[in-house]
Amino acid sequence: MSADLLALTDVRMGFGDGPDVVAGVSLSMSRNEFVSIVGPSGCGKSTILNAVAGLMPVRGGTVTYQGEQIRGVNTAVGYMTQGDTLLPWRTVEDNVAMPLRLRGVNKAEARAKVAELLTMLDLDGAGRKFPAQLSGGMKRRALLARSMIYQPDLLLMDEPFAALDAQLRTQMHRELRSTVARTRQAVLFVTHDIFEAVLLSDRVIVIGGTPAAPTAEVDIPFGADRDIEGLRFDPQFVSLEKQVHDELSRARTLSRVAS
Repeated sequence: MSADLLALTDVRMGFGDGPDVVAGVSLSMSRNEFVSIVGPSGCGKSTILNAVAGLMPVRGGTVTYQGEQIRGVNTAVGYMTQGDTLLPWRTVEDNVAMPLRLRGVNKAEARAKVAELLTMLDLDGAGRKFPAQLSGGMKRRALLARSMIYQPDLLLMDEPFAALDAQLRTQMHRELRSTVARTRQAVLFVTHDIFEAVLLSDRVIVIGGTPAAPTAEVDIPFGADRDIEGLRFDPQFVSLEKQVHDELSRARTLSRVAS
């Protein structure tokens, strides 16, 4: 069995009878690792997440999770998108508990797990509220709780904080990084924001070209206990942000030349 939690090998994907959107995509992740994917808009970042989630078939290559090839919907991962998918007629507690109920977890156990996670994400006073009663930041934390509740080893996150203002984004960055450090979950994170990618990640993978493929990989050495607020003033952070920016500029050039 592979030592990697996740491995994509020479993956090729597209929509319908159209041309390949991504091709030659190979990447791997270890347990507890935080990896971000950045690239030009529309280059296939979300397509890669959908391959890992088993929501879109590959045309070529393989995707393996915990050593097993993904051949259908991958219910072993958590998936958080930028959309608000909370059910408005259910309370926060019920929304967060839904994945456990679908797995047949009894009500008492589900209630205990939900209470623990809501406390961890500073939502312990919001469990009986409905989504319409929540602030934007509370909704994002509730969605994060729902994606984490059954403790998947891997969270897929597709620009989950793009709609938040700067203050809320900083709060969510801090809470996400500290929560996955405690739960020891890996994260595959798609973002268009270079600052966010460097701030959160252990590695940043840049993709580009037409069809898109990885063009660069940048290691981020700040560790799981990084200071989210103070890191942005670190000269090494500024240098790494520039490095990713330069690699992304090259990826955009590749995409323009190929098209």
